[in-house]
Amino acid sequence: MDYEQKYPPDPIFEEAQPNARVWRMCVDEFQIFDTDLSEDARDTVDVLLVFAGLFSAVVTAFLIQTADKLEPDYVQLSTSILFEMLVVQRAHANGSAVDLGPVISSPDALQFMPSHSQLWINGLWYTSLSLSLITALVAVLAKQWLHQYMAMTSGTPLDRSLLRQYRYEGLQAWKVPLIIGLLPVLMHLSLGLFFLGLIVYLVEL
Repeated sequence: MDYEQKYPPDPIFEEAQPNARVWRMCVDEFQIFDTDLSEDARDTVDVLLVFAGLFSAVVTAFLIQTADKLEPDYVQLSTSILFEMLVVQRAHANGSAVDLGPVISSPDALQFMPSHSQLWINGLWYTSLSLSLITALVAVLAKQWLHQYMAMTSGTPLDRSLLRQYRYEGLQAWKVPLIIGLLPVLMHLSLGLFFLGLIVYLVEL
């Protein structure tokens, strides 16, 4: 590239004016640097968004199958109580005594405590789902940050250079590159917790 032709020299004593060659060169160099930076980040964020969405759906499907084991089976409990009432009514109609043994509807019988394995399975899977959703949420925020960072601005090359530097410093101050770099770690942690819960689930079968 012929810089002398693309960026002709400035008139004498106008080398630092808002439309000077140095600022036009800065705008172009910033554009190249920012494009590479944003494209790499967007590729990472897009992949994580798709994967986090699919993975969250998978974890939710597993949780639907196991979450009901954290509470009593009210259908079975209602059936047992109705059967008890039927036996009592028949015994009363026949004038005979009936020994029901432990009363099903007593407060002690209504107490329910899920197994430790179910607590572990659901705890791990709910944590995994939470991390996956957090990853998706932060990924969406990161895409918005990158969009605002790359938004075109108007004005002189000096104004555009200063605004770009202001945005870049804000991006670094808020640790956006670091946050985007940590998103795969969150996703890997979510996967690890899911597979750990899956192992406990399969062992219990």
